[in-house]
Amino acid sequence: MSHRLKLFHRMQVASSALFRAADQRTRAEFDLTTTQLAVLFVLSRDDGLPISEIARTLAMGKSSLTGLVDRMCHKGLVRRCPSPEDGRITLVVLQPDGRALLERGIRETRKFNQALLAPFDRAEQDIIQRFLSHLAENAHDIINADSIAMRDTDA
Repeated sequence: MSHRLKLFHRMQVASSALFRAADQRTRAEFDLTTTQLAVLFVLSRDDGLPISEIARTLAMGKSSLTGLVDRMCHKGLVRRCPSPEDGRITLVVLQPDGRALLERGIRETRKFNQALLAPFDRAEQDIIQRFLSHLAENAHDIINADSIAMRDTDA
């Protein structure tokens, strides 16, 4: 059990260190936070999304994302526009300056990915990909496994 606790802690420390370094780099290179760059990535796959959908995709709160999108609008990276289907919904749309930064961000992110995987051979990289996909798809069940097991034994 202590091995798992160490793994969880190490993942948290590694994640914090990685995103702190990436945030410093993206601020210096693009005058953007990593989260703002992530919004550009989301919109590059599906432009014209409501803030609620972007928030869901990035696993963020809608209120946190609203202020972030406001700052991105101010920089001319995105704009808000009413949905043609439902005027109550506001969509976020990439602007030319946002697309230009996105292209640079894609190149930078490729460098990050290459540096992350450089010490590992192809088989190890495949395992890392499987592990991270498993975490992303099953995080809730993994973290709540004990409570599920306890409910099953109580029945």
